[in-house]
Amino acid sequence: MKGFLKKAKAEYHGFVGDTERASQQPDCKSDRPPPLPTHPNVLQHQRQSEYPTQSKYQHQPQSLPGMSLDSPNLIKDPTPEDILRYRYHHGTNLGSIYVLERWLHPSLFHDDTQGSSELEAVKGWVEKIGMEATKRKFEEHWRNAVTDADIEWLRDRAKCTTIRLPVGYFSLSHPSLTENTPFSPYHHIYAAAWSSIRTLISRLRAHSIGTLLDLHALPGGANKADHSGTNTGVARLWTSSPNRDLGVRCCQFLAQEVKGGLAGVVGIQVANEADWESEGMWEWYDDCIAAISEVDASIPVVISDGWNLGQAIEYSLKKNVAYPDRPTCPIIIDTHHYWTFSDADKQKSPEEIIQDVDTKLHELDSKEGDVITRGAVQVLIGEYSSVMSEETWSKAASRSRSQLTQTFAHRQTHLHTTRTAGSFFWTLNMDWPPGGSWGFRDQTDCGNIVPPHYSSIPDHEIGTLLQRAQHRRDERMYKAVTEHVQYWTHLTPNSGAEHWRYEFGWKVGFGDAYIFFEGRGRQAVRPGNRIGALELWVLKRIRECGFRGRFVWEFEQGVRRGVGDFGAVVGWF
Repeated sequence: MKGFLKKAKAEYHGFVGDTERASQQPDCKSDRPPPLPTHPNVLQHQRQSEYPTQSKYQHQPQSLPGMSLDSPNLIKDPTPEDILRYRYHHGTNLGSIYVLERWLHPSLFHDDTQGSSELEAVKGWVEKIGMEATKRKFEEHWRNAVTDADIEWLRDRAKCTTIRLPVGYFSLSHPSLTENTPFSPYHHIYAAAWSSIRTLISRLRAHSIGTLLDLHALPGGANKADHSGTNTGVARLWTSSPNRDLGVRCCQFLAQEVKGGLAGVVGIQVANEADWESEGMWEWYDDCIAAISEVDASIPVVISDGWNLGQAIEYSLKKNVAYPDRPTCPIIIDTHHYWTFSDADKQKSPEEIIQDVDTKLHELDSKEGDVITRGAVQVLIGEYSSVMSEETWSKAASRSRSQLTQTFAHRQTHLHTTRTAGSFFWTLNMDWPPGGSWGFRDQTDCGNIVPPHYSSIPDHEIGTLLQRAQHRRDERMYKAVTEHVQYWTHLTPNSGAEHWRYEFGWKVGFGDAYIFFEGRGRQAVRPGNRIGALELWVLKRIRECGFRGRFVWEFEQGVRRGVGDFGAVVGWF
């Protein structure tokens, strides 16, 4: 941004004078803020558009400095799908339903089965009871995984906005997607899997809960673990061209399903827990993103950081540019936080691990807040838990285990709400509920995992807060624009700035935040939402606004300030 300002030239000198004169003439007849200046129009366009309106963006500036370079403005009100995708995600993983893990669902493994993966489970049952009986057994497992009561609990008690749904390539119910893979002999068993997944997504959507489709098990495996679908102990996705190609086709299939009307999908995660320094991982991500973008460039794509968040951030910044050569999906980084498994963490006490939480996500420092110059980066926590190892607990000092667990969980959720687009606890579903420190239900009911405070605001109070936002809108806008103009006029006089872009951005940001918070009841999107994926939302608005030239950064900063001002009025923070 400094580069823009040093080069900036031009002619907005009289603006501050007009603004200052207006500020010296308060309206003595009411409690409203001082009247907005009548010249220039930087604070006048859209004044007539009060909330709620048919469209917050139907009136846009006309014939202002710099507009000759601009393309048509494509900004429209946030849709219900926008709200589901870009709000803060407070959620949980569904768990071992469509990708089995023996430690979570031992009942789905025959006693004689040696392995712990989905493939070993299905092989074991087919050997013992045959193909059709195994098919019925698995279908019953899928059908009963989430009851209506579970969904109501997620919505009303847990205030869950989103489910991360692990699926396998074998779950997509298309024989061509398992051809020449270890699951090919068993594709008949999965004939109804995708239909089951679609039904679950629709049931969740009807209760205002979105779904992140997570390709947890990829052909060959993105990692060596059993949750990649097999017990080979080798991540064969990265070293096999057929596996890589098939993985891209799976992503394309999911995109086509979403494009074809599968409502409620907030994103497609192309890989889970990719191994560290996987060969050709970034190039494979390129292929997946291109394939999904070709189908529908509005679908958010989630990538695994491969346990290297810093490198993933640099990749994301290059992908999430303001002006791509062709329409391309927004990219979100999935990183996982566990303090249970590594030898280093086992050497720490609970108190040390709790302190360690605040050191996470430092890689984001100085990477956010300037999409125009740097690109956008957005992180979510795809998995975390309240679990610490027994080696760690043996080093506890004074407080009780329950107190330390609660502090640990609270510290994590605070980090998530302040620095990420959302988080998903591991996990909801297992054979041994409520699951203790691995159980979302247990940790929610005992107050360890808490939703953002604004999600618990009663609906009637949300209406009151929306009225407050309407009443304070002009006051906030006047203050924001005045401060912006005065600051930059003082810092870079005669710069030729285009401050009307800042005002327009402010109105877009404030209006967007209003609509997110208001929700869309008729479209089953509950109120009380905050824009959580702010960096990507700003990127979306920059791409849609059509603005060009040296001063688009003013629009960006206006959007950010408008969102922030709305949040300050209703108490998001």
